[in-house]
Amino acid sequence: MNDAIIPYNAWILVSDASKALLLRNVGNAFNLMLEVQQVIENPHNAPAREQGTDKPGRVAMGSHRSSVGQTNFHEQQEERFLSMVAEKLEAICEQNDVHKLFVVAPPKALADLRRAMPETTRRRIAAEYDKDLVNLPLNEIERHLAA
Repeated sequence: MNDAIIPYNAWILVSDASKALLLRNVGNAFNLMLEVQQVIENPHNAPAREQGTDKPGRVAMGSHRSSVGQTNFHEQQEERFLSMVAEKLEAICEQNDVHKLFVVAPPKALADLRRAMPETTRRRIAAEYDKDLVNLPLNEIERHLAA
């Protein structure tokens, strides 16, 4: 994982925009054994046609008129979910005295997580890995992180 060694008792957040796994390494730095501490899932997000059916709005500026872009309700829900994950992560880091945190997420989700995390949580991050591993079995996640 980019030359980062995951030591014993390190915490790993594996997330995307709809699911997050909070894992802890109960093995050692050379033999990862990840244990699931918490699973956070995004509640069902209805299809866009059920969330908003109006046409995009129009704006008049002097003699010019233009349309306003369509709201992406799914993207808004994903950003809210990642903000919620960041809040829960902050609370867990405080409660469990987490010193090293590793974050694994696809690039866009990683950027949204960084934006939502408070500075105290960001300082605990030892490494970031920009891959989508959240839907893989635990042994596959271990294999990717050990590589």
